[in-house]
Amino acid sequence: MTVPVLIGGKWRAACWSGSFRAENPATAQPLPDEYPISTWDDCEAALDAATAAFQELRALPTDCAADFLQTYAAAIEARADDLACIAHAETALPISPRLKEAELPRTIDQLRQASAAAREGSWALPTIDTKFNLRSCYAAIGPVCVFGPNNFPFAYEGIAGGDFAAAIAVGNPVIAKAHTSHPRTSRMLAELAQQSAEQTGLPPGMVQLIYRTSHEDGLRLVADRRTAATGYTGSRNTGLALKAAADRAGKPIYLELSSINPVVILPGALRERGDKIADEFVASCLSAVGQYCTNPGLVLLLAGPETEKFIAAVAARFKLEPVGTLLSGRVAKSLGESVTALRQAGAQTVVGATAGGGRGHSYANTLLRVSAAQFIKNAAALQTEAFGNESLHVVAEDAEQLAAALELLEGNLTGSIYSSNVGEDDSLYGRVAPLMRARVGRFLNDKMPTGVVVSPAMNHGGPYPATGHPGFTAVGIPAAMRRFAILQCYDHVRPNRLPPLLQDKNPTGRTWRLVDGTWTTADISSTK
Repeated sequence: MTVPVLIGGKWRAACWSGSFRAENPATAQPLPDEYPISTWDDCEAALDAATAAFQELRALPTDCAADFLQTYAAAIEARADDLACIAHAETALPISPRLKEAELPRTIDQLRQASAAAREGSWALPTIDTKFNLRSCYAAIGPVCVFGPNNFPFAYEGIAGGDFAAAIAVGNPVIAKAHTSHPRTSRMLAELAQQSAEQTGLPPGMVQLIYRTSHEDGLRLVADRRTAATGYTGSRNTGLALKAAADRAGKPIYLELSSINPVVILPGALRERGDKIADEFVASCLSAVGQYCTNPGLVLLLAGPETEKFIAAVAARFKLEPVGTLLSGRVAKSLGESVTALRQAGAQTVVGATAGGGRGHSYANTLLRVSAAQFIKNAAALQTEAFGNESLHVVAEDAEQLAAALELLEGNLTGSIYSSNVGEDDSLYGRVAPLMRARVGRFLNDKMPTGVVVSPAMNHGGPYPATGHPGFTAVGIPAAMRRFAILQCYDHVRPNRLPPLLQDKNPTGRTWRLVDGTWTTADISSTK
């Protein structure tokens, strides 16, 4: 018997066409629970319930969503030990420090930041022109579908992560599609979410969970007339298929797809602190077995003895570091296929490039290298994302060749340049930094790209194929919220019919509003 789905505020038996089980990646053995592959009937019911919830929410106090997020954050915090143990069994990610001390606190913080932003209101960018009596602000768009990834069972989870928090904070119902790698984690979070929704008076259907659908029903879901928007984190091929379906239907979809996060290490930096940079690189590249979307998968260097010393130091560390367990057999297989593709495109193995070496699903710590000339010749294939504990080092003969390689980079989430602390690399930095800046969402200096701070200033996005649109971020409140909002304008609408944020009196006394070109928290004078 399969576990139930959460639809319309109730846990009920799924309408299913098949079932699946998650596995423990460390043992490569299936876990006991059986989860349904929902048919379109489940999707239909969830869409109807979300539509009804969206209509009902309009009649509720504006702080309901904020109250829910705050209550839900506390519920997760209270069950942190159980959640970490369950996620560990499904992902092999360590309970401490990764799950319990890092990812769970980040998830809780995201929910609380989203709650605070919803309550304060400035995220909506209320804008008022008193001369023409025009007023506009962002508002909830409608039911949102969220597809969570395999590598973050909490912080990007469809029923608890950043996309979920942003969509709910705006006032949208969420239909979460769990990742098949950690369905029990998703189920427990959904139980806490539903309890929190009931406690705070949210309508049934505000939070819903299905585990898996057919590919055809996934495409149909993002394109359905009742779906207002979608957030997706996962593989490029699946994401692009969903985007094509959503685009045909005119539905917004926000994708995080693939990124190799180039790092340029200039000669002066290597001479000053090459060993230290090697340590930083290895720690970054092998952290979580390389299964971060900000893993430094491409390093560009100038030829010379310091570069050879650096590559040898990284190779030695890769050999010494233990081989970790990957998230699933599928991830291990994909990593092997990507390494093979890179080698066929001209990359040479420095160390690794073999399956196994660790417990359960694993792949050897892998360092590849290629000349910049070969990279320039075959840039597309040599930017194949190898999701896991792998990196490709590109060695250029001179600054011209380095710049030429950078000009061929695809869009990435992040990019970093290491340079001399005493100005030795300043001229070369000035040459390559603009090339890097144009191809990444977040640009770093003297720092590896792993680690994403949940800050209003963060951009976790970038040009294609890092994401589906370069103008949006998946991390950082309040900007992330506006992906799931619609800009609404009111022209000579009677004062009592305006949303509270656009009335003359500032409803919170703290909301920043752009009134006649000036940002202010003040009420609008009745004499205007």
